[in-house]
Amino acid sequence: MTDRVHLTLDRVAILELDHPPLNIVDRELLVALEAALAELDGAAPGDVRAVIVTGRGERAFSVGSDVREFEAHRASGGSERFEMEARVAQRLAGLPMPTIAAIEGNALGGGLELALCCDLRIASERARLGLPEVRLAVTPGTGGTQRLPRIVGIARAKELLLTGRVIDAAEAERIGLVNEVVPAGQAIARARAIGDEIAERGPLAVRAVKALVDAALDRSLADGHAAEVETSVRIFATDDLLEGARSFVEKRQPEYRGR
Repeated sequence: MTDRVHLTLDRVAILELDHPPLNIVDRELLVALEAALAELDGAAPGDVRAVIVTGRGERAFSVGSDVREFEAHRASGGSERFEMEARVAQRLAGLPMPTIAAIEGNALGGGLELALCCDLRIASERARLGLPEVRLAVTPGTGGTQRLPRIVGIARAKELLLTGRVIDAAEAERIGLVNEVVPAGQAIARARAIGDEIAERGPLAVRAVKALVDAALDRSLADGHAAEVETSVRIFATDDLLEGARSFVEKRQPEYRGR
């Protein structure tokens, strides 16, 4: 990784954006983030069981793109940058293991869009969140108009997107934008606790559940149920399934290995 992104591999991996003070998303950060995501994508199920995504420092998870670069994007048409941002976001959203955004500071614009790519979001009470692009006469380009409605519903998403309003952590929790609000300074610790809890579960089953839920809104109920049955057959053929059943009968903690 470059200095812009730090990846610590473990059962609960830590992926940190490090572009102080606001963790602005520039090309160098995107290149490093894409490399880190490729490494995570290839991790064995038993090795990396959850990922915490966060931004270094207390001021911002990330505030997205540098507004000072907008004119340059306009001159070039911006397509290469937008396509790269979209590709990185899709890669984050498509990681096979669960991801948890630990939002200690502000998550705005492209920064919030990265958090929306994660499966869960934990916010510090001092965090502020929003997609204020229309206030600058631009549009979200990293999935905000697509992922936000899926998380908070169409009406809430339109309200936030059309006004560009920035909300506090308490309101974000009330509308379902974040899963939990914690005291200042505790977002990463709480995300780690959840990650540790996930890491104790069967990693193949966890990955399968994530894939099924991610595909649910794009399938009919019948097709989704059929996918569940197919997945259950596959998971029942694993060694982890045997370990889960035996540990339950023997009243001990299971030792899953992702096989």
